[in-house]
Amino acid sequence: QVQLVESGGGLVQAGGSLRLSCAASGIIFSRYAMGWYRQAPGKQRELVARINSAGSSNYADSVKGRFTISRDNAKNTVYLQMNSLKSEDTAVYYCGAGVLVATMAHWGQGTQVTVSS
Repeated sequence: QVQLVESGGGLVQAGGSLRLSCAASGIIFSRYAMGWYRQAPGKQRELVARINSAGSSNYADSVKGRFTISRDNAKNTVYLQMNSLKSEDTAVYYCGAGVLVATMAHWGQGTQVTVSS
């Protein structure tokens, strides 16, 4: 059974930082692309950042230069370091996993990030 468990969300002031973690089990983690997506109230889920099995990453334009995705294959964990947070970053953040970087087959339960202005 595949499980993705996110942690690290919370309330932070604008300009602050948070680090999200997603621990995976039930998959051969090193072979999977991992991604962070977010969904704000009334909006569709959108890509934040993805990292493939080789460690190459891509980002949404809105977070480039502020967010960094990384992975630790020894710990079966993917991270999202979020700096210079803005109120528009407020959303539920979801971790995804997929054999293909463009298609996430498994999802976590989400973690709330709230940025106060």
